[in-house]
Parts: sequence; structure tokens; C-alpha cells
Amino acid sequence: MTAEEYAAQVKAELKETWLPDIYRQRILSKRTRSYHFEALPNKSRVEIQHTLLGVELKAGRRRFLCPDLATARYLSVFARTGSQDVAVPYDITKISQLADELESSWHRMFLLVEHLAAGKAESFRTRVGRLLVNRIKVEISELGAGSSVPEFKQTTRQRS
Repeated sequence: MTAEEYAAQVKAELKETWLPDIYRQRILSKRTRSYHFEALPNKSRVEIQHTLLGVELKAGRRRFLCPDLATARYLSVFARTGSQDVAVPYDITKISQLADELESSWHRMFLLVEHLAAGKAESFRTRVGRLLVNRIKVEISELGAGSSVPEFKQTTRQRS
């Protein structure tokens, strides 16, 4: 089997927990605001740092200030994929649960690569992982980041 076939098998195995599917069904279906990563370096190490000013997401040499840990965890998944524009849920109470799902999907994907390609060389497994990450990046960019400002109902009329 080729690396592309292994990547397709991992995607098929993940089913509804495939990261772009979670993004489409659980995030874009709700009210969101867009977030843009400015000049995110390729293959950069992504980590969350706690500073005196709050929580920061560090990708390579760039630092992005986040309002809380849940948002930093949420954005870190997309920073790992190299996505430039993503949608962030407007309801901050939902971000932590979505971050859990996205991180779980991310780690499960790599565990499946290790399991399915167990007899293959490390370089082959790395190639399969890179193919999957590139596919995630493309699918998320095709889905888009939604509007930059969430919709607000302008009607204040209380009587019908």
C-alpha cells in the first residue's frame, strides 16, 4: 500500500471524528467569529505559555495572545495544521469542549497512523502523517473561517 492509501484508510477509520468534519458540523454550524494567524511559520513547534500578561500561544517565534487557556488549546490545533484562517465559537462556554474534541481527534489520527503502518519505516509513517495534516489544512481552508464579526439580531421589538 502507498502512503496515500494509508492516509485514506486513517481518514475512513476516523469517520465523524475527522478534524474537518468536527469543524464543519460542530463549529461552523454555530455563531462564530474569524481568527487570522499572521505569517504562521511552516513546521513550527506549537506550545501554550502562561505569562504575567495571560495565556499565549507560541508558534515558532510568533506569539499570539489568547483570552484564556481553552481558546489557546482550541487555536493550537489549527496552528499545528498550519491553517491561516479559522472560525472561533462566539460562545466561550463551548470552546473548552470543542478543544477537547479537536485535540482528541488530532492525537487519535497519529495513533491510527502508528497502528496501521506498524511494520513500516519511521519515515513512511511521518509521510502518512504529513499527508493527513496537509489534507486537514486544505479542507479547513475550503470550509473558510466564517464572518469576521458574528451576526447580531437587530430587532428589539418585543411585541408581535
